[in-house]
This record gives sequence, structure tokens and C-alpha cells, in this order.
Amino acid sequence: MASCHAVIVLDDNALIPPRTPSLHSPSASINGTRQSHSQGTPHTRDFEHSSITAATDHLDLAPSLVKSGSTAIQQHYRRSSDATATEDHEEAEVPREARLLCDAQGKLIFIGDCAPLSFFQTVRQLVTSRVDQNAFAPQTSRYSILENAITKSSFLSGASTPPEIKTEDLPSIVSTYFSVTSGMADLFVSESRLLEDITIWASNNQAGHRIDDVSSAVNYLVIAIGMQQKDEETAQLYFEYARDQALANLNGNLSVDTVQAFVLVTLYMLCACQINGAFLLFGIAVRAAYSIGVHRTEVNSRFGPETHRQRDRLWKSLRIVDLFLSTSMGRPPSTSDVDCTVCYRQVDDDGHEVLDILNASVQIFLIIEGIVVEVYSRRKISLQLTEGISRQLRDFSGRWLHQLKGVVSSPSAEDSAEVNGACQVLASYYYAVMLVSRPFLMYELYRRLSPEPSTVYGRAGLMSGKSKLADACIDAASLMVDQILDLIEKGFVPGRRPVLVSWLFAGSLVLGAGLLGGFGRILEKYARMSVTALDRFAKIDAHAAQYSMISNSLLATAVEYLEKKESQERLQRTESSAQLFGLIPHEARDVDSMSSRRSPQVPHKAMVSPSRTGNRERDGYTDSTTAHNHHTPSFSMGSPFFADLDPTFLSMSGTLPRTPDLSALSGVFEGDDTSFGGLNLFPLLDTGGGGHIDLAHYL
Repeated sequence: MASCHAVIVLDDNALIPPRTPSLHSPSASINGTRQSHSQGTPHTRDFEHSSITAATDHLDLAPSLVKSGSTAIQQHYRRSSDATATEDHEEAEVPREARLLCDAQGKLIFIGDCAPLSFFQTVRQLVTSRVDQNAFAPQTSRYSILENAITKSSFLSGASTPPEIKTEDLPSIVSTYFSVTSGMADLFVSESRLLEDITIWASNNQAGHRIDDVSSAVNYLVIAIGMQQKDEETAQLYFEYARDQALANLNGNLSVDTVQAFVLVTLYMLCACQINGAFLLFGIAVRAAYSIGVHRTEVNSRFGPETHRQRDRLWKSLRIVDLFLSTSMGRPPSTSDVDCTVCYRQVDDDGHEVLDILNASVQIFLIIEGIVVEVYSRRKISLQLTEGISRQLRDFSGRWLHQLKGVVSSPSAEDSAEVNGACQVLASYYYAVMLVSRPFLMYELYRRLSPEPSTVYGRAGLMSGKSKLADACIDAASLMVDQILDLIEKGFVPGRRPVLVSWLFAGSLVLGAGLLGGFGRILEKYARMSVTALDRFAKIDAHAAQYSMISNSLLATAVEYLEKKESQERLQRTESSAQLFGLIPHEARDVDSMSSRRSPQVPHKAMVSPSRTGNRERDGYTDSTTAHNHHTPSFSMGSPFFADLDPTFLSMSGTLPRTPDLSALSGVFEGDDTSFGGLNLFPLLDTGGGGHIDLAHYL
């Protein structure tokens, strides 16, 4: 069980709605871009810089991204201001969800628009305002969803030495370290070289030749991460000692060891659910890296082939960790590809991408960075912009999906690190699809859960375009959950996985909201699978435990809502059919009719066909057609089911930003069928795709 518990989750008074520009002003998007740093997104110019094309050589940037300079920006927004009303209808609102939250110590912490926590607040507001105001009303809990409370140090900083290292345990520790960090960081020449170096270093320590320098701090941190899953208390001792030594040796004499040390400090703190502290100390690693020039491959090449490769991969690791921190918290990144010359691709003689988990990981995170810049720094997202991003994702899937699925489809114990890395990259790819299509899902949910009766829209073409993007969001979440849970059940994804836990939480919210919005009862199965996966991580991860409880409550609310809706629809049909054969006595029909009029009403929506999920049945997970033949518990405010949730975290309806105004989209479905009737940016391949989300456009 996780040993760290927090004392405060959120404070209602800490929620400060952000200021946003006018929806209809041509300057709205410009202002949104200028304010991107305050909204948790990097500046657009950073992503537009031509050096990215030279460095990555793999991203198919949208036309609006390859232009730079004020002239291109002015031309772009001049075209926007001259656009027709039909073009306005192509857009969907991007809710401005940034807010200030309280951490475990009651301090205000900024969480930006793209963060999973901000997405949760949007889903929560929708559910409590349209479905059940008590859906997320807990009784008691003091778990922190943002940051674990830091436990008191077991020894005074710098006053004691860490526990003695047993050299016979080092092979297992180093192997676990590489499994945990695969896909996130590759800091050393090789696993065998690291094991050899640490073994020699540990033997010297036992002989009384201990040296407290940055190199020793790096070794202690590797051991701490490798032991964190099985012996957290001892791992914490190693971590605290190594962190203090790294800080004590922080001076003008910077080296690769300095960068490695603070990257490892960041990774350990991420696994310990101390994400804000990790974000802070990671800045030291970035500045040290820039100081020694690891972002320039021509500088790295001067140290010989082996060190050249190590330094290049160190920079890639920095980019991955930085973009995860940035995306998961909605904050501007610390690194940039401006002035970077490290290449993120490696091809063979035939021009095919060489299987390299680190390269795949940095490439998908660069796409996620572009999504954050182009979508979440703006007020709206258009189908044209979505098509440009889809081209990048389609290119990535064409080069990587087959190789990555080949790794996870037949895993072996010897390739545990590669399997874990491939799983994380796949999850990040699916999350990228969710991130870009999330505004369209929220649009569909607000429309379907509207208290007013459904409006008959003029043309179905425009509706199909946005609903397909909403389906893509749900399909990506289903595929991600299925992949992760499969590897968990096979025993290949144990321990602490901050990236997977964060993406799983977002996926569980997508699935629960999709079930609530009538995207298919099959989603109940995948929502339960996401809760099961989070429960596995929750054994030693406090964040996963909180995420699981939130996902469970959303799932229970969705099931109860659908059951009430279906029950009322069935009752209305029964009243009509009973008149044919007298199935129900006249008096009973009158009583039932009066009872139905008194019962709470739910909006009557036409149930859409389930999101295409293919033949992804899993033993042990029955869908609702079987499960609901048994008793379904009722969850209310007084239910013990909510006993572990925090009222301060989930009682913020009075101070949350208002529901996004979608009036600008009131005429969104009045247009030409030929323009959008065939739009399908994110269809799931029904045959031969192997889970590939095809992002081809049909404009």
C-alpha cells in the first residue's frame, strides 16, 4: 500500500476562473496563443521554429505550423476574419479549464487546460449539472489527487549514511530500474555497463572507500528507483541521501552526471506521487543540460561515438520527461527544439524506421506538444486544424504501430523493459488521439445531455463529422485500456507507472462520459476494465487509488442514469401495448401512469449505435445485458461507496467556471452535405488494422 497520504485535496476558494477573450472576435485565437504560457502551453513560435523540421524530420506539420513570422500570422487571421458562417460551424469549443488547486500542504498550484485533472472538473461539472448533482458527493477522505504529503525524513539530511548495499541484489535492482524507466529515460550506455559500474562502486563502498559526489548520487538514485516497488522505506532512504548529495554538489562544475542525477530525482518523485516537486527539480536538470550543450548533436559528437550516443539520448529523455510533466499538469515545458540539432529518427538502409522505444516515445510526445499548442491554447478547434494533426498521428501510426504491437503481442520476461516501453508509447499514442478529439466529445455530451428535447438538425453531414471525432476519442480510450490491462494480467506492467496511471485516468473519464452520453452499453465493460487496471496500480500508488474511486463513481452514475432512462422508456411502451390485450388492469395502469409522472424525468435521446470496438471481448468482463440481470447497487450520498472520497475535492460546483457556451454552434448542422457528409477523421479500421486508428480525412 502507498505509505504517503495527503491531508488536503482542494479548496473551493482556490478555484479562480481564467479570463478568456471574446468568442467571436478575430483576435480571440491570437490572444489565446499569446496567453498560452499562462494556460499551460508552450508558445506557438517555439513549435513553429524551422529547427524542429531539421531535428525531428518525422513530423508532418500542418501548413499553419510551418510558417513563421508576424506576416504569416497576420495573413492567417485575416483569412479567419473573412471566413463565412459555414466555416464557423466547423469549430468546436475548447473549454478553458485552467484553475488553481490546493496541494497536500494547502498551497495553491496551477493546473492548466490540457491536464487530466482539468478534464475531470469539466466532466464533473457536466454530470452534476445535467444528470445528478450528488454524483460525486463524497463523505470523507483526505487523499490528495495532486500531490502526496511528504513524509518526515527518517534521518537528518546529511547526518547519516544510507543503508549498506548488498551486491547480490544489484542485478535485480538494475533490471527493475530499466523496466520502470523504459520509454521515459535512457541515461546510460547500456544495462550491462551500468550493472558493472554500480557493482564496482558498491564493492568500494563496502571496503570503506566511499566518495560522496554526484556520480555516487546517480548510483544511489538508480538503486532507489529499482527498490521503490518492493521496499519503499529503504528506497526512500537512498533517495533522500542521493538528492541531498546532488544538491550539495550543485555548483559551477556541471557534467552529464549532474543532468542524470536530477532526471533520476524527477523520476523517483513522479513514482512517489510528488509531481509538483518533480516539476520543480526537473528545471535544474534542464538548465544543466543546456549548460553543457547536450541539445546540440555536433557538440556531443566531439566526445566519441559512445558518448555521442549517450548524450543524444540524454537530451531525448529530457524532452520526454518534460513533455509528460507539461501535459499532465497543463504547464509550459522547460525544453524546446529551438536551437536543437539532435535527430529523433533512425532509419535503416531501406529507409524504414529502426525499432527504438526512446525515439518512438519522443516522437509521440512531440505530437502531443503540438496538440497542446494548436488546440488547448486556442478558444476553438476546427475540423481543418484537426485534419492537420490527424496527418501527423496517421504518419506516426504507419511507422510505429505495427512494430510496437509486435513487441507487446508476444512479450517475454527477457524483454520486460522493451515491453513496458512499448506499452507506454502505445498508451501515449492513444492519449494523443483522445486529447485532440476531446473537445468534440464534450460537444456531443453537452448536446445529448441537454435538458431540452432533442432538436432535429437540418443536415446530418455536419453532425456525423463531429460525432465521429467523439467516437474516435472513445475508441482510443477503449484500445488503450484493453492493451494496458492485458499486459497487467500477464504480469508485465507491475509497480509504479506514472504515465500509464495518468493516461488511464483520462481514458476512464472518456469511457464513463461516453457511456453516460449514450455511445453504447459496451462501454460499461471497458469502463470497468479501466477501474480494474487502476485498482492494480492503486496497491502502491495513491493517485491511482483516488482515480479509481472517481472512475467508479462516474461509472455508477452512468449505469444508474441509463437504467432509469431505459426503465421509463419501457414503461411507456408497456402502457401503450397493454391496451391491445388488457395485460395490465385499468386501475393499475392509472396508478403506474401517475407514478411515472411523479418520477424524475430524464431527457429522451435517441440512442446512437455503440462505438465500434471490434471483437474485443475479454473473459470475466460481461456487458450490461448480462450484468444487469443481477442486483445493481444504488449509490447515493450516504452510501459507503463514497466513504473514501474527499468532499473538499468534489464539492466545487459553486466556484467552477460556467458550462461552456455552445450557442455559437447552434447552427452547426445547417450546411452542405457534400462538404462534411463523408468526414471521418478518426475511423477505427474494421479489418486488418490491429487496433490502428486511421486518421485519414475525407474533406
